Amino acid sequence: MNDFLSSFFQGIYATSYWEWQAIICGILYLYFAIKGKVICWIFGFINAATYVYVCADAKLYLDAILQVFYVIMAIVGYLNWNKNDTTQIHTWNLKQHFFIIILTTICSLILGFIFKKYTLQASPFLDALSTCFSLVTTYMVARKVLENWIYWIVIDSILAYLYYTRGLEMSSILMLIYTFMALKGFLEWKKNYHERLVQKV
Repeated sequence: MNDFLSSFFQGIYATSYWEWQAIICGILYLYFAIKGKVICWIFGFINAATYVYVCADAKLYLDAILQVFYVIMAIVGYLNWNKNDTTQIHTWNLKQHFFIIILTTICSLILGFIFKKYTLQASPFLDALSTCFSLVTTYMVARKVLENWIYWIVIDSILAYLYYTRGLEMSSILMLIYTFMALKGFLEWKKNYHERLVQKV
């Protein structure tokens, strides 16, 4: 236990400036996303752009590619949330979620196999799973789909483990914080969604 704590705090002490920047902007992004504020995408842009370097440096190449997608989606999300017709929280039905889960899982297995065979990618299948599902879930956030938070709870839990195994202790803690914030986000968005439905009646 003492060895674990010693290693953990040494990892925190060794956290780079860039990782700290990404962590702070990441928390601000999620806080404002939960509140439905468009400014969240500005912090999301900075967070993702910084993590491109951090993840590549840790040999998490798939996650670095994912962060490039986040940079693009931060721009898309900012534009979407500024449009009156796309700012309302809504839901997807079970058929849509089933299709998304099956298709994304298949893509994850294929991508994991490719990176395991041809690259030095750390934890290729686990990273492929988190990467593919994060792509879909980020799109869901940009479109304000309520269930995105449920996906993030699972994804952030996986990423917390993945980052810890690569020596990114503070990013691992960030993912744990994200997990609990995603739960709060789901409850708050669900409340807002039902309040809007009541107002329509």
